[in-house]
Order: sequence, then structure tokens, then C-alpha cells
Amino acid sequence: MKLGCMQTLQVIKRVDFGVYLGEKSGADATERVLLPKKQVPENVGIGDELEVFLYKDSKDRLIATTTRPMVLLDEIGVLTVKEVGKIGAFLDWGLEKDLFLPYKEMTRKVQEGDEILVRLYIDKSQRLCASTKGIYHYLSSQSPYQIGDEVEGRIYEFGHDFGTFVAVDDRYSAMLPKHEDVSYLKLGDVITAEVMGVKEDGKLDISMRKKAYLQMDDDAGKVMEIIDSYAGVLPFTEKATPEIIFRETGLSKAAFKRAVGRLYKERKITINDGKIRKV
Repeated sequence: MKLGCMQTLQVIKRVDFGVYLGEKSGADATERVLLPKKQVPENVGIGDELEVFLYKDSKDRLIATTTRPMVLLDEIGVLTVKEVGKIGAFLDWGLEKDLFLPYKEMTRKVQEGDEILVRLYIDKSQRLCASTKGIYHYLSSQSPYQIGDEVEGRIYEFGHDFGTFVAVDDRYSAMLPKHEDVSYLKLGDVITAEVMGVKEDGKLDISMRKKAYLQMDDDAGKVMEIIDSYAGVLPFTEKATPEIIFRETGLSKAAFKRAVGRLYKERKITINDGKIRKV
């Protein structure tokens, strides 16, 4: 009998509070698992086979259910955060007992109502738990998408030198470049993006930004808002380091330079003394 898996077991014994199941008719007490009465289908008899899922109840006892949860052992699935407590979060996975997500298994803190991509694993205490780590290994690199396609993807990990990890259609491996602003996004958010490249191994490079000539208007407007927030005088220009530009504006140096060039040509700003001033 395997914890966290759907499996077919035999009805070994009937009791007032349900039936006991086992892998074979001669299974002893240590090789049986209870299927509670409310889960037992009508007209089930000794020797009949039932497909069940095995997990542990609130008292840490192995128990069976005929309900298939939203995620199985060593699989990934999208689950909703029902509650966040002192030691972690509890997720709705379709069973009476919620699934525990420890803080140490979060790539970023979650909030009630978030829909996040998790994997199911067995912890050191032999209990089923959720994790937002290691999702990368469960995603396929054989997507049907090509350069220029518009896709939807779910954020599942932040903060890497390479960029932000995204699961396109909750199943295909993709990445946003590190220079794109994701500061307003949280774990589990679904974004719309364009496929900018397909790597040799099939993984997707995607971007939320429009093509440069379309994006420039949005970026120029954003830069003007930032200048206003500095009381009309931005204390750096397009000659600043990429790190400073991204930290202050969320734009890559190239995008910032294009936006500043647009504003300068439209005579909305002046550039001198290492500063950008609003006209």
C-alpha cells in the first residue's frame, strides 16, 4: 500500500464504521487500511476491489478515500491557499483534511486565496505535505509554442540570477528575463506573455513586454511618472549603471534609454549635469 497514490485494494473486512482494505485477502491487521463508512459505495462485498487514495488523518493514522485529490505523490497541481498559520499554510486539495505547506517549503510567502503550483511529497515524519520548491523538475520542455506566440503562465519561483520561473499552461517550462519588472507580482499569479525564444532543450524564453516600438510609449509614460515622483528632477540619466536604472525604474538600460530618447525628442525633458529635468 502506497501513501499518496491511487491504488486498487480488496475489501477484507466489514465493520460498523466502514470496511478494511488490503492488497490481498489474507492481509493481517498491519496490512489493512480503513475506508470510512461514508466513503463505502453501496452493495460492496468482501473480495470486491476499490480504487482508493491513501493519506493520513488528523491523528496520523493511515486512511483511505475513494476521492481522488487534486495532486498525487510526486506530481504537481494548482491548489488554493485556505489558511496561513504560524508554521505554514493549509491548502485545499479536495479532501476533508487540508494539505500542509510548511514555511520552509515556500519559495515566497503566500496569502489566503492564492492559487499556487505545488508538488506533493512525503516528509521525514512520513506525512504528505506540499512544496513550492523543485517544480522545475516536473515541467515539460516539449511545448507546442513557437516564437511570437502569446501564452499564459503561472509564476512559481522568483529571485534567481537568470530571471523569474513560469509554468506556461501550468505544465511547460518557461522563464522571464531578469531585467523585467516583477515587483508587483506574487507567487501563483498568471501572466500573459509572448514567446521570445525556444532553447535547444525546448524550454521557453518569454516576455511580458511588447515589441520595442510598441512598448516605448508605455515606458516613456512610466519614466515621466518617476520624474514627477522626484519633484521633476531625476538624479541620474541613461548613462547610469543598469543596476541603478532597474532598481529605480524597473526597466532595462536599453528600454530606459529608448524612453528617455522619446521624451527628449518630444521636448518633454532636458538632460544636463547628470540629471533629467521635466520641462
